[in-house]
Amino acid sequence: MGNKFLQYFALTIAVIGAINWGLIGFFNLNLVSALFGSMTWLSRVIYGLVGLCGLYLFTFYGLVDRERQGA
Repeated sequence: MGNKFLQYFALTIAVIGAINWGLIGFFNLNLVSALFGSMTWLSRVIYGLVGLCGLYLFTFYGLVDRERQGA
């Protein structure tokens, strides 16, 4: 259960980060800064979590390759 929770948590945080980047790109609206302040400790924690989750999801490339090879 713990591994499945970590996977869903990382995916959810990465999606939130992607949506925030989309808002920045299309509307010049940084939702994290709007909600929690510009570079407050809480916004820095959120940005850090998004980065860590992105690094964790990077390891999924190995899983996809293994599934494709039938292992």
